[in-house]
Amino acid sequence: MTAFAVLLSILATIFIGAMSPGPSFVLVSRIAIASSRAHGLASALGMGLGGAIFAGLAVLGLTALLMQFEWLYLLLKLLGGAYLIYIAIRIWRGATEPLALSDTGGPAERISVSRAFLLGLVTQLSNPKTSIVYASIFAALMPPSPPLWLLFALPPMLFCVEAGWYAVVAVAFSGSRARSVYIRLKLWIDRGAGAVMGALGLKLMVEALKAKP
Repeated sequence: MTAFAVLLSILATIFIGAMSPGPSFVLVSRIAIASSRAHGLASALGMGLGGAIFAGLAVLGLTALLMQFEWLYLLLKLLGGAYLIYIAIRIWRGATEPLALSDTGGPAERISVSRAFLLGLVTQLSNPKTSIVYASIFAALMPPSPPLWLLFALPPMLFCVEAGWYAVVAVAFSGSRARSVYIRLKLWIDRGAGAVMGALGLKLMVEALKAKP
């Protein structure tokens, strides 16, 4: 398989994985609905940067440390799970708060765009399993001696894949129809999002506690 074919295979595999529902999808969609399209796109860029960081670590072989030192991987899973549960609690507690609207009828933006970006980045990085997935895909598809251009191309290309997908999510969920549904069903949507985030965080922590370092 040529280096270009390897690149396309890795990008396609990561894209399919990004489309799988998870905490990243929940966060971006909720930010896009509750704040604005700009906030949703900012969180999508944060997701993309997180993906690029994981790709860079995989290229450098640093994720091998997580596989070799299982205690470090388990610690990161515990911390990541705790962060997701923290976000879940905040979403759940805010479910009963009415959505503040601006003079134009749109939502009043209570968080800054930069905070939306950081929420996306930290949520992406909070799941160390993603790092292992990246490393596994690279190990399975990368040739023994990959060309230098391929190693440099992967992180920015994977940034485009992750950020591009979540940008689509942000645009889709920031539309007026999606927002009107959210305003009517805010309590249940927020509590549902909080429950999903909390369940995913709890799953990470339980997996870490059950594992034997």
